[in-house]
Order: sequence, then structure tokens, then C-alpha cells
Amino acid sequence: MNGIVQVDWRDAAPLSREEFEAAIRAVGAERYHDKHEFHKLLHGGKLQKEQVAAWALNRYCYQEAVPRKDAAFMSRVHDRALRREWIHRIHDHDGLGEEGGGIERWLVLTDALGFSRDYVTSRRGALPATKFAVEAYVRFVVEQPLVVAVASSLTELFAPSIHRERIAGMLENYNFVDDQVMAYFKRRLTQAPRDSEFALAFVLDNARTRAEQEACVGAVRFKCDVLWAQLDALHHAYVTPGLIPPGAWRPGETNV
Repeated sequence: MNGIVQVDWRDAAPLSREEFEAAIRAVGAERYHDKHEFHKLLHGGKLQKEQVAAWALNRYCYQEAVPRKDAAFMSRVHDRALRREWIHRIHDHDGLGEEGGGIERWLVLTDALGFSRDYVTSRRGALPATKFAVEAYVRFVVEQPLVVAVASSLTELFAPSIHRERIAGMLENYNFVDDQVMAYFKRRLTQAPRDSEFALAFVLDNARTRAEQEACVGAVRFKCDVLWAQLDALHHAYVTPGLIPPGAWRPGETNV
């Protein structure tokens, strides 16, 4: 026995719409990565420039994975209206026409931190745990039922507060950060609420059984774990105990 209690929800009554939404939001209150020690150090101005650089370099892997997971999601969707709604998420990150998109804005940040774009986009300096975590997210969206896949995006419900905290904290505490460098986060203040409102309504409307509802709450937990695992890896490699794995970027490394 592993001590894990498996609950069979098949015969359980569905949660009310209000109870279901409250259960989703409770995950963020407990698990969202704004509570991680690395973020407290980042926003509080307690990190060295090289540690901030390590965060930006690794976080690029997540930014780059988001439009891939959205494209994978859309490939499974037969509902044209849903595809038309979802496709702007790819445009938000990859850009469209003259709009460079969120990935371009993230590269402005890594530019300011001294990395070449070729090095960043190659992902070769990222931590192994970072790459494992983001690819697990892409696979989750490919493999899970559509409503559960949508639910995994609902960490966006909790994102505006962390973006506001990050903008204020980094602008105040780091002289290598300015408004242009923080442009990614400022744009997400409007994009994330729009996306999360649609996704929340979709999940509340389409998860009709208790088992589906619990799977959706579990998807939000999973996504929080993906975000938390990335910060665990950063803290372990670049803060305490400072064990950087082979192949990952090391502060002071040149030709990157």
C-alpha cells in the first residue's frame, strides 16, 4: 500500500457552479508560484544579476512552449468557434504581422541580461528540470480530455497579481531593468484576464460530472506543480545549494 487514497467520483453529485469555481481558485491560494521563495527573492531585489539572468534564460523555455501547447490543443478541436477563440493565444506569444508577440518581448529581457538570442532560443543552457517540466505540460494538453486541457491554463486566473508585483519589484530593485525590458509583463496584465475569463467559463460549462470537475481541479494543481518545479530547479542550481548540472549555463560563462 502506498498510502494514497483513490477517490471514485463517478457516483458523486456534481459541485454547484459556485463550488466548482471556488475549488479551482483555492488551488491558486494554496499552490501558485508567487509563494515560492525564489520569487520572493526575485521581486524583493535579493538576487544578483546573474541569478535573474538564469531565471530569464530558463523561463524562456516555458514561454516558447506555450504557443506549442496551444497549437497542439487546437489540432484536437473540431469546434470552429473554439479554434477561432483559442488562436489569439498563439498570436499573443508568436506575434502576428507587425506585432512581435510575447516571445519577442521576452527576448528583449534576455537581451538586456547579456544573452545572445541564438543561445536563448537554442535552450541548450536551460536546466534539465526546466525542459522536463515544460514538455510535461505540452504532453498533458495533448493527452488529456479537452475540458481538462483547458483547465490546465487556469493558472492565468492568478497571474495578474504576480505580474504587478514583478513589475513594481524589479523596476524598483534592479538598475538593469527598465520599462522596455518589462514590456512582456505589462502586456500580460490585459491578456491573461481575457484568456482566463474565457477558459474559466468554458470549464464551468463543460465539466458536468463530479469526476470531470475533479479532473479539472487536478489539472490546475498539475500546472501549479509545473511552475513550482521550475523555480525549485532554479533555486537549487543558482541559490542554495548552488549545484548547477552539466550543460546548464553558469554565471560568468562567455560566448552565450
